[in-house]
Amino acid sequence: MKKKNILNLIKYYAEKNDTAFRNEAYEIAKYFDSNNDAQLSEYIMAVLADANTLSPQTTNKITMRFIEPMVIQDDSLPLPEELRDNILGILNAISHNNGVNKFLFAGAPGTGKTETAKQVARILKRELFVVNFDVIIDSKLGQTAKNIAVMFEELNNISHPENVIILMDEIDALAMDRINHNDLREMGRATSAILKGLDSFNNKLVLIATTNLYSSFDKALIRRFDSVIDFNVYSQEDLLLIAESLLNKFLAKFKFAGRNIHLFRKIIKCMNPIPYPGELKNLIKTALAFSSSEDEFDYLRRLYYSISKKKEISLKDLQNKGFTVREIEILTGVSKSSVSRELKGLKL
Repeated sequence: MKKKNILNLIKYYAEKNDTAFRNEAYEIAKYFDSNNDAQLSEYIMAVLADANTLSPQTTNKITMRFIEPMVIQDDSLPLPEELRDNILGILNAISHNNGVNKFLFAGAPGTGKTETAKQVARILKRELFVVNFDVIIDSKLGQTAKNIAVMFEELNNISHPENVIILMDEIDALAMDRINHNDLREMGRATSAILKGLDSFNNKLVLIATTNLYSSFDKALIRRFDSVIDFNVYSQEDLLLIAESLLNKFLAKFKFAGRNIHLFRKIIKCMNPIPYPGELKNLIKTALAFSSSEDEFDYLRRLYYSISKKKEISLKDLQNKGFTVREIEILTGVSKSSVSRELKGLKL
């Protein structure tokens, strides 16, 4: 970090240039992250998330048939640098208020699309409303398209659109390819209704849609979005670092659990491939929640069993995977001396 970074921060703060201030602070966070100080980097990002640098939230009294409020909690999933840069771009685009307001998050389940949408709303101090597709989709011929038209009309008449983000989570429910011969005509009408709605969408509102099936997405609909963010960008090293970050976060809550990052990383590497953050989060949280408070490393044993999907663990198999005698003792509950004797016996 250079002196100019600090000077720029002071300058942008004095000028009340929120976008430039946030960008400069983000660059400082990246500097610390690249210099192996992830904790300080994450602290800076958390402060930025909590800082009210944009419009104050104004509660909207919204009563609609097809959308409902979504609770926003500070439960974000760690993101790789490429995704963080894209999300920062979205925050900038929204703060510029120049009509770039429709974003599509594409990626496999568990990549953090929905959680990221929640965090965008939290950072911007906006209320988040999710479209309820279960209510919109109707068995009556043509009614689904009519419901979509009504939904967009209601959205466009929100009293304080500058304080709202609309989430269309798993929009695949409606927006499949209109020319797909396996699709129903009714869904084709629904997609056409969404196209019309997006063409007249209030540019003061922010829309985030998510999809797990981007390859089957209607191409005309894709063009209605200002930006498509690909969430399938995690490398295995990214996922390993994210797993470690999730563990550190949960260990702060489970005080009885011990910290053995070296063994934890070995266990995670046993998964090939390492799953996306959503699944990692559930695996780690469940292992800790189910573990005994009398055994500080019971969660590591449970985590390995859930990953290996075996009722019994072979000592030789653990050794072949690179686990030390002490690590095998932790994972099996067999004493180091017994592990050593049995492994020596296997060599004879």
